[in-house]
Amino acid sequence: MTRGGRINETPDPERKCIVSGEVQPKAGLIRFCVGPEGQVVADVMNKLPGRGFYVSADRALIEKAARKGLFARAAKQAVTVPPDLADQVEDFLLRRVVEFLSLARKANSAVMGYEKVKDWVQSGKAVVLLQSSDGSERGKTKLRMPAENGRYIGCLTAAELGLAFGRERAIHAALAAGGLTTRVVEEAARLEGLRVQPLKQDGDEIALKDT
Repeated sequence: MTRGGRINETPDPERKCIVSGEVQPKAGLIRFCVGPEGQVVADVMNKLPGRGFYVSADRALIEKAARKGLFARAAKQAVTVPPDLADQVEDFLLRRVVEFLSLARKANSAVMGYEKVKDWVQSGKAVVLLQSSDGSERGKTKLRMPAENGRYIGCLTAAELGLAFGRERAIHAALAAGGLTTRVVEEAARLEGLRVQPLKQDGDEIALKDT
């Protein structure tokens, strides 16, 4: 998987991270710009007007940019940085992932539940396997995508994954090929860089269930 989490090999414009100095595809970066009152704004959708500057989708780098005054340097002006800027980016990316997953479900390109996911994986229909970050590790090892042709997303909690399917919780889900799947993978790759992974379950049976 590329830094931006893309499935295909379509070229993507590159930008330089103002913190690390690394040049990489835009899909793996977060664009920021300065709002009308001089505040730094995260432009996750890359649609806001004005001069933009980029930081890799990494919580530590975003926090470093705020702490070291790198946003002001990139903007070439005094700016104010919200103390919860990294949290704002994480929340926005989470909403994007859930939204695209929900759209994929409505388009019959996504399923949840152990048996349905198992069928998709074994038949080759699944190109992406999703499993909740707080689910039982013992239960999750029963389903694995072939390393050479499948993708894996494990940064959503059971409650977040369930939200996309209109359920209380979901441990296992799968996606078929398609444009929506590409968007899920892209946004989930960025979200993962903003997340502090929770402690893993020790194998409790309740953690195995999609409800």
